[in-house]
Amino acid sequence: MPELPEVAAIADYVDGRAAGLPIRRVDVASLSVLKTADPPYTALMDRIVESVGRVGKYLVIRTIPGSAATASEPLLQLVIHLSRAGWVRWSEDLSPKPLRPGGKSPIALRVHCGLPGEGFDVTEAGTQKRLAVWLVRELTEVERIAGLGPDALELTAEQFAEILSGTTGRIKNVLTDQHTIAGIGNAYSDEILHTARLSPFASSKTLKPDQVATLYDAMRGVLTDATGRLEGQAVARLKSEKRTGLRVHARTGLPCPVCGDTVREVSFADRSFQYCATCQTGGKVLADRRMSRLLK
Repeated sequence: MPELPEVAAIADYVDGRAAGLPIRRVDVASLSVLKTADPPYTALMDRIVESVGRVGKYLVIRTIPGSAATASEPLLQLVIHLSRAGWVRWSEDLSPKPLRPGGKSPIALRVHCGLPGEGFDVTEAGTQKRLAVWLVRELTEVERIAGLGPDALELTAEQFAEILSGTTGRIKNVLTDQHTIAGIGNAYSDEILHTARLSPFASSKTLKPDQVATLYDAMRGVLTDATGRLEGQAVARLKSEKRTGLRVHARTGLPCPVCGDTVREVSFADRSFQYCATCQTGGKVLADRRMSRLLK
């Protein structure tokens, strides 16, 4: 799932190519991704891409009226949540043929902007379709955005400590709860907790002040480092570049780069997380329900 650093890099990359360009056409191949009907997606025709940015893990494309577009909608915003398997691909060689709805292509949405052939595809791999797209006048019209907590990179240490003091539950879940802190997902929460030397199962309510301070520094450091490493990268390189910077996430069975212990995994129904027992749990191996079932 693209998280704060990847969405920021995608926004920066697309903004550098699309900002100022007119939208010539929008093709929708998967109607199920559209979560709004008013205004219709056809209202984007002849509008100008003003900017491309990020709110939490959401990509936001701001558009303003062009010379041929109606001025009754001063601002329309295309909001995209890439979910687990969504992605954005910029191209200068898009086919002029309209997309066929209901086909087997991973392309869900195509935006033609600028010269013929220029624009971007919004794609989703796999069979679990969770990609979501909204066209709204105000971001608060997107219920999920209206309910977001503060952005992870905009929090001060004091604000972070105050937020944690009002939470309960495992710290891994707190960090990934978008209502509490926006922008962090499964991968970077693993990296943050490894850097902070905290167990994913640690209770947020029982963390000591020095642990909270260390966790805040780890959050800032991991996200800032990842954002800086991905900045300016072509969208096609972001996934591989992300993997090179990970120390524990998706590295089950490999040595921890800090202590050399084996990176371990805890699996759930549809997801898993990784950690280092030596660095994070005092050597204790966390219970893995999947393995427990296999051993019965």
